[in-house]
Amino acid sequence: MAEFRLPPNSRIVGGITHPKPAGAAETRTVRIYRFNPDSGENPRLDTFTLELKSCGPMVLDALIQLKAAVDSSLTFRRSCREGICGSCAMNINGVNRLACTTALSDLKGEIRIYPLPHMPVIKDLVPDLTTFYAQYAAVKPWLQSSTPPPPDKERLQSKEEQEKIDRPAACILCACCSTACPSYWWNSDKYLGPAALMAAYRWIIDSRDEATGERLDALEDPYRLYRCHTIMNCTDACPKDLNPARAIAEIKKMMLERQS
Repeated sequence: MAEFRLPPNSRIVGGITHPKPAGAAETRTVRIYRFNPDSGENPRLDTFTLELKSCGPMVLDALIQLKAAVDSSLTFRRSCREGICGSCAMNINGVNRLACTTALSDLKGEIRIYPLPHMPVIKDLVPDLTTFYAQYAAVKPWLQSSTPPPPDKERLQSKEEQEKIDRPAACILCACCSTACPSYWWNSDKYLGPAALMAAYRWIIDSRDEATGERLDALEDPYRLYRCHTIMNCTDACPKDLNPARAIAEIKKMMLERQS
């Protein structure tokens, strides 16, 4: 379970309680983190009463309804609504999840929604992912090969070779794993984090890639790779059922094998 951490030098104070919709019968209480850095005010928790009869089944449906019917200033990211783009990742009832694939019926009692933990907040439920994406770019997540491609066909793989990269390549960069990792919380300026390291692993094991040595050299650092202590929060938090912890362990194993 990921712990939510406030932006530095700030604390949640008060909040607005919005009135219950007139004539609403079946309802749920939703408390949402609100913060606008430009206002100079501290973060707050606003309380909404969600009318279930007119709402879809997912948390993202609830956010869309509350924004449309109650408070148009409520800010969050969304795009595909199918658990593919990763845009609507947030901390819901203490766990990093995708709002579009989290059913309201699976959440007990009051629903509390925060942005992803330990990230600067742009506004409300929108974290600043600049560092996260820079770390992903740092592992050079593209094919590197000095051998020219065949003139009349693609670079081919066997079925077995493709299956090795199938799961790591399914990462949607939602940042649920990295923002659930205590090592990333405390060392995000140096430690690449589970998402970036799984992306590195995906290319290291790709049979078409010819930069394995260079990729491992780039990760040979006390912080970039070895701040992972196999806590497994990353694997627990992944909404796509991937295993970043195993990918990181496999990279460490490769490091040892080439030293022996």
